Amino acid sequence: MTDRIYNVLFLCTGNSARSIMAESILRREGYGRFQAFSAGSQPKPVVNPLALKVLESFNYPTDGLHAKSWEAFGKPGAPVMDFVFTVCDNAAGEACPVWPGQPMTAHWGIEDPAAFDGAAFEKEAAFVTALRYLRNRISIFTALPIKNLDAVALGNRLREIGETEGSTTRRESA
Repeated sequence: MTDRIYNVLFLCTGNSARSIMAESILRREGYGRFQAFSAGSQPKPVVNPLALKVLESFNYPTDGLHAKSWEAFGKPGAPVMDFVFTVCDNAAGEACPVWPGQPMTAHWGIEDPAAFDGAAFEKEAAFVTALRYLRNRISIFTALPIKNLDAVALGNRLREIGETEGSTTRRESA
């Protein structure tokens, strides 16, 4: 008997930086256990080049990454999601489509590295910081004994992951 592969969708407004980076990180870190997807409520025409540059510099896969609408994942025939994580505060506040299968959801907001205003090396550093926060959260997530946790415990753990270092929610409530 093979272990179940869980589908995970990362959401952001533009689907050009944070959600794309999370998709790539989970592709590698969760290979064989998770299938990663990303989407946005208002996808940008292209993925942010700095997101791709930073992912490549850390040897994360970038093949096939492209900005897409979250509507594609609410349609018949779309993969049924087990988990849906918002990684930006705007997407967390928007009315999401109804996801088939009633996935577990949590908000894992971090600051938008694409919104950082500064010198080129500072902008790149903002993307590296975002990648580090996302990688830490995804590492905690992939280490969870998902099949051994009941829905309440799992939901609590997913929300706790969203409160780790770099959380925009934690910063606002501090």
